[in-house]
Amino acid sequence: MRITIKVGLLFAALFIIIKMMFFYIKGTPENLLPMIMINILFVLLSIAIGLYLHKKQETEQSNLMNDIKNGMSAGVPYALIISIFLYLYYAKIDPGYNEHKIAEHKYGMIKNFEDPEQMKAIRQNPKFVNATDEEIQEKMNENAEAVFTAGNTATISVLAMILLSTLYSILVAIVYKRLIFRR
Repeated sequence: MRITIKVGLLFAALFIIIKMMFFYIKGTPENLLPMIMINILFVLLSIAIGLYLHKKQETEQSNLMNDIKNGMSAGVPYALIISIFLYLYYAKIDPGYNEHKIAEHKYGMIKNFEDPEQMKAIRQNPKFVNATDEEIQEKMNENAEAVFTAGNTATISVLAMILLSTLYSILVAIVYKRLIFRR
C-alpha cells in the first residue's frame, strides 16, 4: 500500500478516536466547531505529510500533476472513511443529535409564528401565500426532518472533504514544488 494512503487512513483513525473521546467525555457536543476544525486540519495534515513522505521516497523528479494526484491519494481515502464513520455515528451511535436539531428547529418555528414580522416574511414565499399556519408549520418541519439525517450529513461531508482535499492537494503540491523540493 502506498505511503500516502497509509497516512490518510492513519489520520482518519485518529479523527475517529478523537470524535469518540468527545462523545464519551461530553456526550453530544452542542458546538460542532472544534470537531469541524480538527477535521479540516486532519485533511490538510494527511495530504501534507503523505505527500512529503512520498516525495522523500521518490527517486526521480515528478511533475505538478503527479504531486496533486499523490496528495489526493491521501485526502480521498480520509474523506471516504470519515464520511462512512459520520453516517454510522449519526445513525447508530448518536441518533439523538439529529432529533435534537429537529426539536431545535421546531422550537424556532414556534418563535417565528409568534412574531408577526416573521410570519409576514414567511407568507411572502409563493408556496405559503394561501396556506394555513398549520400547513406552513407541517411543511417546514418536513423539510427539517429531511435535512437532519445521517445520510444527508454523510453526503455533504464526503462532497465537502473531497473538494477540500482537491484544493489542499493543489496548494500543498505548489508549495512543495516552489519552496521545499526545488531542484
